[in-house]
This record gives sequence, C-alpha cells and structure tokens, in this order.
Amino acid sequence: MKVIYTSPIDWLGDRIRILDQSKLPDEETYLELENYRDVASAITELKIRGAPAIGVVGAYGIALGALKIESETKASFRKKLDEVMGTIAATRPTARNLFWALQRMQKVAESGDDVNKIKSALVAEAVKIHAEEKEATRKLSQFGAELIRDGDIVLVHCNAGPLATAGYGTALGIVLLAVEQGKKLRVFATETRPVLQGARLTCWELRKAGIPVTLIADSAAGYFMQRGEINCVIVGADRIAANGDTANKIGTYTLAVLARENNVPFYVAASTSTIDPSLASGEQVPIEQRKPEEITHIRGVPIAPEGIEVQNPAFDVTPHRYITAIITEKGIIRGELGEAIRGIT
Repeated sequence: MKVIYTSPIDWLGDRIRILDQSKLPDEETYLELENYRDVASAITELKIRGAPAIGVVGAYGIALGALKIESETKASFRKKLDEVMGTIAATRPTARNLFWALQRMQKVAESGDDVNKIKSALVAEAVKIHAEEKEATRKLSQFGAELIRDGDIVLVHCNAGPLATAGYGTALGIVLLAVEQGKKLRVFATETRPVLQGARLTCWELRKAGIPVTLIADSAAGYFMQRGEINCVIVGADRIAANGDTANKIGTYTLAVLARENNVPFYVAASTSTIDPSLASGEQVPIEQRKPEEITHIRGVPIAPEGIEVQNPAFDVTPHRYITAIITEKGIIRGELGEAIRGIT
C-alpha cells in the first residue's frame, strides 16, 4: 500500500511555508512566513508543533532573521543574530530538537568573518537540518516496523506523524511504514487533551493515509488494554535524558504505567536529535506550563467555571523502567537504556 504524506514545512528560498496545524482538521491552510518573529509566534501558538518539526522551523526562523539583518561588521551582525536566536529559543522550553538545532546554527554563525557568507551558511545549515530529520524519521520507521506484526492494534498518543516531524513521522511513521510493507494494522488514537492533537491531527493523518483508526478518550486506554485489545503502545518524545527517562505529551506516563500493568510493550520512537545527554535524568527536564484557557475552553467555548484555578503542564516524564525500547534512526535501544544511549550519542 502506498501511503500519501503531507509536507508540513517547505523552504521557499526567502520564506517558509507551513501547514497551520491549529486549524486542522477543519481547514487545510498554509502560511508563508518571512519574518523570524512570525516563525516564533507560529511555534508558540502550535501552528507548527512536534519536537522535530519545531527544530526544523526554528532553524529556518534563524536563517530568515539572519537574511534580514543589515550590518557591515560581524560584531554588529552577531549582536542582532543573538536577539533572533533568543526569540526562537524562548518559544517552547521542553523540545530538545529546538535547542539541538539552535546549537548547530550558533556554531555556523561563529565560523568565518564575511557576513554574507555566514548568512548563506546559515540557510544551508537549516536546509541540511531539515533533510537530516526527514532521513532520520525514515530510518527509525524502518527499524520500528520490525516490531509490528501483521494484524496488530497499536495505541498512539498525541501526534507524532509527518505533521510533527517534517518527515515520515516517529511513532506514527512506524505505523505508516508497516502499512507500506503490507501489514494490516488498526490504530487506537487517544484524543490527547487538552488541545486534542490525537483527535484533530493523528486521526486526520491516518484517514488521509487510508489506515483504520479508532478514536478513544484519554481515560479509556486502560479499559482497552485490560481487555487485551492493544498489542503495543508507541509514542514520540520531546526530550530523552541520558538514562532513558523520556518527556512527552502529558498523559504519556499514565499510558506507560497502564502498559506495564497489562503486559503491553511500550515503545518510544525518536531521532537521536531528541536525546539530551547533558541531563542525567528526567527530573531535570524543563516542563512547559501553558495557558489555562487550553483546559478551561475548547476552541474558544468555556467548559469550566470562570476564575477556576488551573495547572496545565504540557508534558510529563516517563521513567526509563517503563520503556520497553527506544527506537532511533541508529537502531533499537533495549535493556540498560542509559548505557545504550551513551553508545550512540
């Protein structure tokens, strides 16, 4: 079966075009962004989301900012470029891929003395990051598809398909590739409160690809696992610590505990750009706190009493002991995850 993919990010030479994910599934709207501040706003407002995609778009945002800097000296150029990088860095604190991309762009900016050459090099590096992430998701999807059997029912959480990665996808990429190989699968997708990435985005992608998908409430996952109706859980990741602890969309930890209780394999799929070897454990991962309205409202409609106290962490951390394997473009990591991570980073 040939799966049709949607490209959420395209570089147009002097601007980027992104698919506005905040309007899906109702509208398939593309935005063309020429200003780095617009790029930063698009990331913050979840018009583009998913750790790998954020890294790619963040790199392009820096390239766009650099192209518009008017400066004759490298010192002046670097000062203005630092402002650009600071704006992009402040958008989403948890996504490791964003800071991985920023570090690469920073290294390029520090090389050479000719401002025009540095600008060209920054654009080239952003394009390279984009291409590398595409290839990484293709490879990890191939590795992950080996774990999927014909007839499996796979539970996924949040959205980790092409929309989130600018490539094949991570968790959902594995499903898409397994289907391309001829395996007949079913997918259970959690709605993924509070902004419904599973209901809005994963279901949209799977319907577009012609893959059977069943939408369930987040709180129903345990019910289906207990009944033996889930063969494995596959999730993406926003940051993986050196010991294998993994930060992902809020609710992932709950699924991992339920999977362990019901003897269901729990897989994390992520490119190595998501691994942060500087963090010893998940306790050190910065967790983004988002605005209360994401919980008190659904698409602008209030569902809670006005003025109610709200906590809205966007991510939680799954301890490595609950993870059956981490699937990367360099292979499948099992057993002692920390030791295996050190071997590939």
